[in-house]
Amino acid sequence: MAAFNLTPSDSSTFILTGIPGLEAAHIWISIPFSIFYIISLMGNFTLLFVVGREQTMHKPMYLLLCMLAITDIAAPTVVVPKALCVFWFNLKGITVAGCLTQMFFLHTVSVMHSAVLVTMAFDRYVAICNPLRYATILSNAQIAKLGIVGLIRSVLFILPLPLLMSQQPFCANPIIPHTQCEYIAVVKMVCGDITVPRIYSLVLMFVINGFDLTLIALSYGFIIMAVLRISSKKSHQKALNTCTAHICVMLTYYTPGLFSNLTHRFGQGIAPHVHIILADVYLLIPPMLNPIIYGVKTKELRDKVGKYTCRR
Repeated sequence: MAAFNLTPSDSSTFILTGIPGLEAAHIWISIPFSIFYIISLMGNFTLLFVVGREQTMHKPMYLLLCMLAITDIAAPTVVVPKALCVFWFNLKGITVAGCLTQMFFLHTVSVMHSAVLVTMAFDRYVAICNPLRYATILSNAQIAKLGIVGLIRSVLFILPLPLLMSQQPFCANPIIPHTQCEYIAVVKMVCGDITVPRIYSLVLMFVINGFDLTLIALSYGFIIMAVLRISSKKSHQKALNTCTAHICVMLTYYTPGLFSNLTHRFGQGIAPHVHIILADVYLLIPPMLNPIIYGVKTKELRDKVGKYTCRR
């Protein structure tokens, strides 16, 4: 593999071991993996189908939900099929190129997901704090442009990671004790100087999470102030209800994600399988819960889904 600067052993294949220490339970662990993944696919494809079929739902809020659904389909799909091959068939090998490709798509989708959540927070801010100008500020075309900007941002931020890693010499021992090629697992395979990729990844984590969480906090701060000024109790409750689903989705995404990142970087005393389970939970649970949360909290979406699922 001329594209990669490898050690003299020229190890062009990594070995994903799955969850170290729990190898005997891989078959059992694969059951919730499969169930969560299937529920996630069903829920998110249902959302995309319903919004696509219903002209009345072709508006910014539902276009954002479709963007979120696409990232919720993409994120586990990048990882789960390979993880199940490890669990079911003991097919643990993955090429260096395949591993770096998986790492790129995994983290690009994650950054894109965060960008969608920021846009959703801005959408709620405009809807509640400036409702008369909502249609002019956030048209469908504007949402599409924001989506493209978010995608470009994600690619530009993440692309340097696999490029930097591909220039590093990998150790002769090709074993990655993980179910996926996330950056933190792959960087441990490098035998050379990893100062630059390590600094870049840390800056990336704090810049993206810090920037996005700051914008989300500001949006909801303004929303809360606007809601507190509403005198009508009914309007007050309606405004809060429109934000509840978004807040739940953001908590299910950022909380396990930040916790997983911090325990990987600073929790040296934590057992390795705990790190991996946290990373997998972060990847599987939010995509499964998001369509359920929006289905429960959004009456129009719930009614439209019922229209198709209850059809005789």
